[in-house]
Amino acid sequence: MTTKAAPAHMQLPYYINGEWRNSSSNETVKIYSPYKDGVVGEVQAITREEVDEAIKLAAEAQKAWAELSIRERATYLYRWIDELLAMKDEIADIMMQEVGKTFADAQKEVERSADLIRYNIEEAIHMYNESMSGENFPGGSKQKIAIVERVPLGVVLAISPFNYPVNLSSAKIAPALMMGNAVIFKPATQGALSGIKMIEALHKAGIPKNIVNVVTGRGSVIGDYLVEHKGINMITFTGGTATGYHIASKAKMVPLVMELGGKDPAIVLPDADLKLATGQIISGAFSYSGQRCTAIKRVLVQDEVADQLTDMLASEVAKLSIGSPEDKATVVPVIDTKSADYIQGLIDDAIEKGAKVLTGNKREGNLIHPTLLADVTLDMRVAWEEPFGPVLPIIRIKDAEEAIEIANKSEFGLQASVFTNDINKAFHLAKKLETGSVQINGRTERGPDHFPFIGVKGSGVGVQGVPKSLQSMTRDKVTVLNLQ
Repeated sequence: MTTKAAPAHMQLPYYINGEWRNSSSNETVKIYSPYKDGVVGEVQAITREEVDEAIKLAAEAQKAWAELSIRERATYLYRWIDELLAMKDEIADIMMQEVGKTFADAQKEVERSADLIRYNIEEAIHMYNESMSGENFPGGSKQKIAIVERVPLGVVLAISPFNYPVNLSSAKIAPALMMGNAVIFKPATQGALSGIKMIEALHKAGIPKNIVNVVTGRGSVIGDYLVEHKGINMITFTGGTATGYHIASKAKMVPLVMELGGKDPAIVLPDADLKLATGQIISGAFSYSGQRCTAIKRVLVQDEVADQLTDMLASEVAKLSIGSPEDKATVVPVIDTKSADYIQGLIDDAIEKGAKVLTGNKREGNLIHPTLLADVTLDMRVAWEEPFGPVLPIIRIKDAEEAIEIANKSEFGLQASVFTNDINKAFHLAKKLETGSVQINGRTERGPDHFPFIGVKGSGVGVQGVPKSLQSMTRDKVTVLNLQ
């Protein structure tokens, strides 16, 4: 694993009233690179009083923003796309250093975000209000006509994760803005540098003051304060399930859209194309070191093909590049030491209980080598807990019904993959699996970004994906016309 010396780190301000400010606290939060020594940057540790000001100003600005036509709002977001792409390389370099993503993948994330913003614009422009006649209900009258409009919610709190600090932020901010809301943006601390730079592009696009304000700081100071704040009208959050439950308990009577954790299974039946399944599972489990909510996190394979699939997986895992994102490695150091300790704990528990290590179980700091575990049983933590790292347990099953039973016992319900050449079996499993999405003969993944993206049980609440995200940022308002 090669590293470079830590760069001269940046100290970034927070953003309010169209200005870049340092906090009156005179404190910052340091951000450490996951793959090199030293501090990458610092962000402001703002005070609760500064949170109050950001929300108050956003609420005032939102009223005028909502009065603009949808095409006027679109003008600013089109400019945002141009500025974002102009800053692509700068943002990608920062993203690589602070979250350990390869430069090429970080560039692709910025490009994908630009596409996502554009699609939000175009979809919002083509959303229409509706009217309803009273005569359709028994005893109703033609004299009553309902006009149903979508109106903005007000001030949206957007809380983003570290692993896609630009894409999953733009997926919240763009639909909120297009539907006439103001945004308080709270990036994950690890990823905040990229997030702030993304808003710098929006600032360059000339967005009116306080339509987006950026708040950064210590969760112990501003975390619950933001979530419970009376000035917040909606919360959209991507992150861990425990944090999601905590937010839900605090955010009383505020609409929530949350994308949380997962334990996505890859179910492999005897008639599957094993070469296809192997490639999709490897990509799904180990790209970006498995630090994706939709990563394949366990394989449920039927006995008849378990040995063959296991050998094929082991062969492919051995080919994965391991090391620094600067060397374009597939498996890179995970985000921090705490995460690496947790992942290693899952591996150790499995080994103690009889799992066989086929590859991996080697650690260098935050770098966990890709680990494939066979003979995994249901009493092992790795069968149920989300590692958010490069470890993949293989669990043997006797039939498809057992796969359904194991998959559905999970506290999570994000996605599942089913590998089979029998379309009837595929749809049977898809119907029975308690997940938001089922991928047939493909890896679990979020995109395309206009598809509905749904988590059930501990994997989330609400629906994302461009049209659904736009709708979630609004409420219906009905005006009834009584004709004389």
